Amino acid sequence: MSAQARTTRKQAAYEYIKKKILSCMYEPGVVMNEQTLCDELELSRTPVRDALSRLEQEGLVNIMPKKGFMVTALKLGDINHIYEVRLLLEPYALRRYGRRLDREELVRLRELMEKQAAVESSVSGQYDLDDSFHDFIMRAVNNRYLMDTYENIKDLNLRVRVLSGSRVENRLSDTFREHVEIIDACLREDWEGAAQAMTKHLENARLAAFPLLIGDEVEL
Repeated sequence: MSAQARTTRKQAAYEYIKKKILSCMYEPGVVMNEQTLCDELELSRTPVRDALSRLEQEGLVNIMPKKGFMVTALKLGDINHIYEVRLLLEPYALRRYGRRLDREELVRLRELMEKQAAVESSVSGQYDLDDSFHDFIMRAVNNRYLMDTYENIKDLNLRVRVLSGSRVENRLSDTFREHVEIIDACLREDWEGAAQAMTKHLENARLAAFPLLIGDEVEL
């Protein structure tokens, strides 16, 4: 087998496993067998082990010698830290760089958000739309250091959003309604109002994520 073919297999294994983890098809805390993955991917152990090693470096799995691997669990501290960073970055992005946002794209996104707010079931395309909205806001930022920080937490944050969107009643529809509020403020060029609406949206998302770990009975 050529070196290029080996690299391709390693990359394919990495992307497949990572997608399963981020979409929570492999749920946080689940213990899995390496051979099961090899059978699922129809690959040898070498590319699978390489993929798992990369994912361990990214904090998405813990490799347990002779036992397999565990998808990294979500902890209350992780959720708080993720949203602490987002609450610093995204409202600031609107205040400082909101004027760089394309108005036509804002209008297009608003139409999509209104449609999705009426959808009761959770579908994968909704998470893609949620991602594209926040990415659109952050792409206006003309500061690569801020963008690097944002990119570093995106993957970790996706698992939180998928779980809260699928398990917390009405969270996805509420998410899209909150997006509309942010967009409306942007269209009015009310950047402080947009930043405040983003802060409210992120705080609501954080509160929706807490019951995943501490139970619905706990007062937040």
